[in-house]
This record gives sequence, structure tokens and C-alpha cells, in this order.
Amino acid sequence: MTTLLAVRSPVAGVVIDVTEIPDPVFSAGLVGPGAAVAPDPEAGGTAVAPIDGRLVKLHPHAFVVAADDGRAVLVHLGIDTVELHGAGFVLHATEGARVTAGQPVVGWDPSVVRAGGRSPVVPVVALDAEAASLGDVAPVGAKLTTSDVLFTIA
Repeated sequence: MTTLLAVRSPVAGVVIDVTEIPDPVFSAGLVGPGAAVAPDPEAGGTAVAPIDGRLVKLHPHAFVVAADDGRAVLVHLGIDTVELHGAGFVLHATEGARVTAGQPVVGWDPSVVRAGGRSPVVPVVALDAEAASLGDVAPVGAKLTTSDVLFTIA
């Protein structure tokens, strides 16, 4: 029996419906099932590791943390932010490093993303997972901090 993996919110903010993500790749679940958070502009701009594991991919706008059992979570900081080429993002970790849930990974400013005409919404996706494996998804409208569980993966 697989233990549940608690995925914490990587940013403080409000849970939005996945279908409201302004990118069809995420809103249709093409990357995988998950949830999304609209960042709180008052909370500061640090994205943290949502689970314990290894940073298997790290870009200024996105990162993937894989747990020791292979389950992995993608955090994407805003929509179309790859087009910013790293402007407005500061890496606080290195690819391949071990991280613990809550550890700062990327510094960013959602207001800069917004000012650049992009959405600061943060999709959080369970990679290589079935939608049915997600549980305990935080309800739409819930205000979360980075210590709150966004969803679990079976």
C-alpha cells in the first residue's frame, strides 16, 4: 500500500479552479492532475519546495521535485513566464539538490509577472499521476500558506 504524499502549497495565496488557469496545457490537465494558486501579493515572492525530495529540474520560472519513491511535483510560477528569460526570478537552490518541504527554491515577484501582461497563477501538478490518485484537494477559494496541504497523491 502506497502512503499518501502531502503536497504543500509552494506559495501563499488563494486556490483557484484548475479550469481557470489561463493555459490549456494546465487547465485541461495535459501535464497531469493538480491544483492552482493565485499568489497573495502581500505574502512576498518566494516559492518553496512542496514536498521533500530532489530538485530534478530547476528553471527560474518552474521546478520539479521528486520524492524518494519517484512521485514528482511540478511547480510553474506564472503562465508564459518562460518568455521572461529569468528576469524577475532568483534561484535559491540548485538542480540536483535535496530539499525539504517549505525550503525556498525560487524568489520571484508576481507583480512583475502581472505588469508584464502575464498571469501569476501557480499551477502545481502531480507528474505521471492519474487524476484518481489526487486526494484532499484544497477547496477553491481557500487561503493557503506554504505550510498548508494543497493536495495529496496516493
